[in-house]
Amino acid sequence: MPSSLAFQNATPEFEILVVEDDNLLNEQMSELLTAQGYAVTSCFDGDDALHLAVTQSFNLILLDVMLPGKDGLTMLNILRSCNNIPVIIVSAKHAEEERIKGLSAGADDYLAKPFNSQELLLRVDSVLRRVFKQDGKAPYVVNIEGLEVDSLHQQVSLHGSVVSFTPIEFGLLHILIKNQGQILLKPFLYQVVLNKRFSQYDRSLDMHMSRIRKKLNNAGWDGSRLQTVHGKGYCIK
Repeated sequence: MPSSLAFQNATPEFEILVVEDDNLLNEQMSELLTAQGYAVTSCFDGDDALHLAVTQSFNLILLDVMLPGKDGLTMLNILRSCNNIPVIIVSAKHAEEERIKGLSAGADDYLAKPFNSQELLLRVDSVLRRVFKQDGKAPYVVNIEGLEVDSLHQQVSLHGSVVSFTPIEFGLLHILIKNQGQILLKPFLYQVVLNKRFSQYDRSLDMHMSRIRKKLNNAGWDGSRLQTVHGKGYCIK
């Protein structure tokens, strides 16, 4: 299946998440992309894919629609609330209204199955070129008073100095900053970032938030802006 096409920008610096529950097709797509020099992570479930997309660094997601766990469109809708990672939907649904749904949900492109391997590579290349030729990193970087959160590289810096966060901490901080001023409910944060069901007896989210505040304060940014909204969730003012 690997193509003879050679894309100059296909290097391991570009990380692609392949979300496809068909084992054979997932393997074929991953092998095709790996043969072109991309670094590939495979996933077979919508819930796991959303967690990976929020807590790890990817430059592009190839996303099936019909998945166990969250379906592709539900995952994309949630992802777009906190992240601008480019997404190409790869789906067996051919109807025009399905393509419109996918693009309306925030997909950057839509490819119907079955597809030609060279067409897949061309679409991947096209989206990556479009993203990385943009001036600056504005669509992927949120800056609040010197605190810069880069969703493409999963990096946080304050006035140019990198502040170290774990993947979970980064995911929480980024989704809160992307939704500055809004209260994000605990069940939502458990589901999207911690990838588990909310329980009132589980204190893991509170512990993560406490560590985030401490790291922000130690770096010189006012961690008290990460506020606990009792009985509801968290908010960054």
